[in-house]
Amino acid sequence: MESISGKAAICAVGITPMGKIYGHDAAYFAQEAVRLALEDCGLDRAEVDGLIINPGTTPIGGMDSLGLQNQLSLSNLRLLNAMTAGGASAGMMVQFAAMAVTSGLANYVVCVFGDAPLREGRGGGEAYGFRRQRPTGMASLPEAYGIFGVNLRYALGARRHMALYGTTNDHLGAIAVAERQWAQMNPLAQHRDPMTMEDYHSSRWIAEPLHLYDCTLVSNGGVVVIVTTAERARDLKQPPAYILGMGQGHPGDLRSAGWDLDTQTGATLARETAFPMAGVTTADIDVCELYDCYTYTAMIQLEDYGFCAKGEGGAFVSDGKLAPGGSLPMNTGGGMLSGYYMWGMTPLSEGVLQARGTAGERQVDKHDVVLVSGNGGILDYHSTIVLGASAS
Repeated sequence: MESISGKAAICAVGITPMGKIYGHDAAYFAQEAVRLALEDCGLDRAEVDGLIINPGTTPIGGMDSLGLQNQLSLSNLRLLNAMTAGGASAGMMVQFAAMAVTSGLANYVVCVFGDAPLREGRGGGEAYGFRRQRPTGMASLPEAYGIFGVNLRYALGARRHMALYGTTNDHLGAIAVAERQWAQMNPLAQHRDPMTMEDYHSSRWIAEPLHLYDCTLVSNGGVVVIVTTAERARDLKQPPAYILGMGQGHPGDLRSAGWDLDTQTGATLARETAFPMAGVTTADIDVCELYDCYTYTAMIQLEDYGFCAKGEGGAFVSDGKLAPGGSLPMNTGGGMLSGYYMWGMTPLSEGVLQARGTAGERQVDKHDVVLVSGNGGILDYHSTIVLGASAS
């Protein structure tokens, strides 16, 4: 099959204010992000003929969010869908949109995420509606042993990595501190105050070995990207972020003997499609925008993409290479740990800004190839996008 590498591009990004922004629902943030994206590239709303939506935790429209079309006053769409595979959905939306525009199914596809889980007077955990479930059968075993919610499951993964490979909290803290340094240059970041390794270690435990600063923020807001052909993108206001490669990898959660989901991600499988399509190896990657719902998640993706061997992630991140001025800039907007949490749209939006050279103070000098990842579930789902400053 003929490769579509470099034939599609992200021509716009719209990002609303982020964080503790009260008084608006998810639909409002989604609509505002669409407006900002159209303004970003100079498109008229009437030119949009594709809409793909990733619903968050709060309602964004009727019929699994497809009602957003009417709220946006979009008519005569050639493409419409809602996708949900957790944080991997953003990459999937872009992949679907890229295939659509290069095959003539649509011209301009708007990919939307909006969410408003935060309410005044409630913490982040409560905002996500955590409630103890009452599952039955084999599914009840984790809860019977006190494993409730996502934090504990990722904590188990981090603890296993520590047991197998000698990973430490200093290694995880190096990621948190580096991302905070990037966030200080991002005006949209929720946490822009300085953070030291001592601050990291002093933060409260969420689920050992994960501290507060190992865990994602919770945010109200919206992010939109628009996908079109490379040819059309070159005629718009912003430099295109070309889609060079893309792939998915979904290991599933078999939880059976010999199945090690805790220290593996779908990045290994996704890179087998995305890297050859883009014609790159890890040596060609200038910037990484990796899904970092936890410091641990980002670290093992570096292993699984092949930047270092399995088990060597801790040592790999500990020398400052991920921070400003380092040899492998990662999560240059502060990521989900210090920037904002818009599921897979967090790494994707920053990846677009870096690839097209419009990231402002935090812009990385060498940004020819940008790796973007998305993670869903408890390392169950994975998407990969390789963006480029040029089409080849």
